Amino acid sequence: MHRWSQLFIPTLREAPTDAEVASHKLLLRGGYVRQLGAGIYSYLFLGNRSVKKIVAIIQEEMDKIGQEMFLPTILPREIWEESGRWAGMGENMFRLKDRKGADLCLGMTHEEVMTDIARKELQSYKQLPQIWYQIQTKFRDEPRPKSGLLRVRQFTMKDSYSFDIDEAGLDVSYMKHDAAYRRIFERCGLEFVAVEADSGSMGGSQSQEFMVYTEAGEDLIASSPSGYAANLEKAVSVLAPVEDLPATGDGMPELVFTPGKGAIADICEFLGILPSQDIKCVAFMGIPSKAGDPLRPIAAFLRGDHQVNETKLCAVTGVAELRPMLPEELAVYIGGPAGYLGPVGIAEVMTQGSLNGLNSGKAVDKVKGVFRANPEEGLKTIVVLDPGLDGRKNLVAGANQMDYHYRNVTPGRDFTPTMTADVRNILEGEADPIGGLPLRLGKAVEIGHIFKLGYKYTKAMGASVLNKDGKETMPIMGCYGIGVERILTAAIETSAAKNGGAYALPASIAPFQVVVTVTNVSEAALLAAGEQVAADLTKAGFDVLLDDRDERAGVKFKDADLIGIPYRVNVGRGVAEGLLELVDRLKGTSTNVAIAAISGLLGSALEATEPSV
Repeated sequence: MHRWSQLFIPTLREAPTDAEVASHKLLLRGGYVRQLGAGIYSYLFLGNRSVKKIVAIIQEEMDKIGQEMFLPTILPREIWEESGRWAGMGENMFRLKDRKGADLCLGMTHEEVMTDIARKELQSYKQLPQIWYQIQTKFRDEPRPKSGLLRVRQFTMKDSYSFDIDEAGLDVSYMKHDAAYRRIFERCGLEFVAVEADSGSMGGSQSQEFMVYTEAGEDLIASSPSGYAANLEKAVSVLAPVEDLPATGDGMPELVFTPGKGAIADICEFLGILPSQDIKCVAFMGIPSKAGDPLRPIAAFLRGDHQVNETKLCAVTGVAELRPMLPEELAVYIGGPAGYLGPVGIAEVMTQGSLNGLNSGKAVDKVKGVFRANPEEGLKTIVVLDPGLDGRKNLVAGANQMDYHYRNVTPGRDFTPTMTADVRNILEGEADPIGGLPLRLGKAVEIGHIFKLGYKYTKAMGASVLNKDGKETMPIMGCYGIGVERILTAAIETSAAKNGGAYALPASIAPFQVVVTVTNVSEAALLAAGEQVAADLTKAGFDVLLDDRDERAGVKFKDADLIGIPYRVNVGRGVAEGLLELVDRLKGTSTNVAIAAISGLLGSALEATEPSV
């Protein structure tokens, strides 16, 4: 039992003006955290208790599948250069030098360190599989720290790494983490969605994010009652049929004068068509992942009512990043001005030598195959057709001439794309690919992410073991992360959204499970009763905070709500009749109960919130 009168819990009546999202405001007002600098926070007594409870849950579940380690946060440049990430991490990495001038960094993640241990200590397949994890402070020079603990420069992460002899073993390690993560998040009281995700700079063949829907999130995810879920960067949908336009004239591309109608809305109004009957062109220069390789011109064609998903487009074309084409590049690589770009007669430029810069992959190999068949033509602009246009006919598209469009444009007849690939963002309400049910699209916070890394780090850093045949083989890796503070903020965000700005934390991660509030400590009978109730509940195994402050009852109630304790036991005048008031803030209920029954009722309430895992 802790006594509020002896604790440092600096609650605030109002949130600081610079606090943005609900969790930021409530963590400050509840006295959980205080800001030291941009993206740098001190965890006070309550905040530290909640974080430690989350960490304990993570440790309990991770100890069932792996072994805990503790690695340094100051890391030498050399191992990051081996993996190729010293330069690749760019300005996100905190860098420093020691007194001898050696380059060091503050750890953002520990793939290199774990791989270094593996290459030095693992010699045989008999030592595999291995799952190693740590709960460690991480550092990221976040360019725009905001939203309280959601986007910071110093944070706590559970990161784990698996080493297996083959892909079948990696599948097992990956699914062990999937199951452990689900147990962790359920025990923390979160309503989460596991979504297919893009692996990004981590690399690898497969990844999955664990997300919590909240308006404070910066990611967009799609999910449906069918069980389908994916990050917007990977989400697909089934499009409803749309009507094509009737052919005009002889049905072949017909040039139409469209003065000043460069915007899709304008051309649709001018010609009396729908955006779904228009072909949009979005032109980029693809920035290669390897320094020194040439830029790659890319033209994506999709329905006028759809938007390009740049992550998908990067994946299918094998580039690292995209930037919009400049006006002079549009003229060279597509042959037309902005607003009037189209696929018919798209310019073919660049040299065959540029093929050497393309990354490997099924989509990229297809590109290479197309151009190897006609090497004398050189490397053309990569033309990507979104499936939303596949099989369509008599569409309207830019004519690559100022103030002109074409009617009757039919993909496959009037132009041949380099590839057909899904490169669009799905829209709310479109049918999911599993059961055809409407997709929900919303903002979400990522609380965990699991990756199948493959051989990226073991190959780069020369890690190998002897297999059953005595031959050297590289272990295959997985990487798995959980943002500890994000669990706390996601819990606050979702509770506040449901309760009009008020919140109550799940009992498993709240700093205390129950607060016993003595409404008037100047009345000896009430204070004595409160002391006894708090002592009895503590003896019964509850995590109890006794509010024994000499404050008005209303102040105490507000403070108890402000720190998010899920259960409040009010000790007031009903004590004379043997009654207490039990406030269940998770359910929003208030009940008068007998003093003798309070422990059993609280136990039942807590048991009802425990997941059956």
